[in-house]
Amino acid sequence: MSIIADQVLDELIAIGNPIRAEHSQRFFKTGPGEYGAGDVFLGIRVPRQRALVKRYKTATREDALELLQSKYHEARLTALFLLVRLFEKADPTGKTQIYEDYLANVTYINNWDLVDSSALQIVGHYLFDKDRSHLETLAHSKDLWERRIAIIATYYFIRQYEFEDTLQISEIMLHDAEDLIHKAVGWMLREVGNRSRPTEEGFLLKHYQAMPRTMLRYAIEKFPEEHRQNYLKGRQY
Repeated sequence: MSIIADQVLDELIAIGNPIRAEHSQRFFKTGPGEYGAGDVFLGIRVPRQRALVKRYKTATREDALELLQSKYHEARLTALFLLVRLFEKADPTGKTQIYEDYLANVTYINNWDLVDSSALQIVGHYLFDKDRSHLETLAHSKDLWERRIAIIATYYFIRQYEFEDTLQISEIMLHDAEDLIHKAVGWMLREVGNRSRPTEEGFLLKHYQAMPRTMLRYAIEKFPEEHRQNYLKGRQY
């Protein structure tokens, strides 16, 4: 391990909190058969990880990638914070390298907070002015986290008022078996609606009867109560 990666890991271990770690193990579903099975936590709040990242201004892409392979969840999250910072400062060639490295290391981006802290900032940002067809490949993946990356990455496009990719991937995921995908799709549809309610409702009117309940609830969370209940009770037609 590089000197910087080793130093960051030592700092993380030193500030870990066993009581918080035990809580995190439960919160992030690390038991046998759960989505985060086998993950190991140190028990560190996110603000402390972000503060640590700010101090390591000379950390490189190689340092971050080494840290990303740690068994400790917080080390992997810190590595992703480093990669996001490096991506923001990189030239076009550097951005391409980080994007490719990110997708090559998805096996370590294996929980929802890891995806949600990096997919839009790296994958979405990188693909904004490029061919986005790889998102559809990720959306069809057997891997839960690759599928979540696909839909969360479109949040970057949503922020630029481009909704087509979000709607296309949401349609692919209508019958996904995973609750974490239902929540992510519903969240992204809600974000579309925050910017264009007619666009979101156009999608909902076509698909709401087939949508998983959790996906629908997340999508209509900010609707007026009567309107929300109409969707939940199937009264839109």
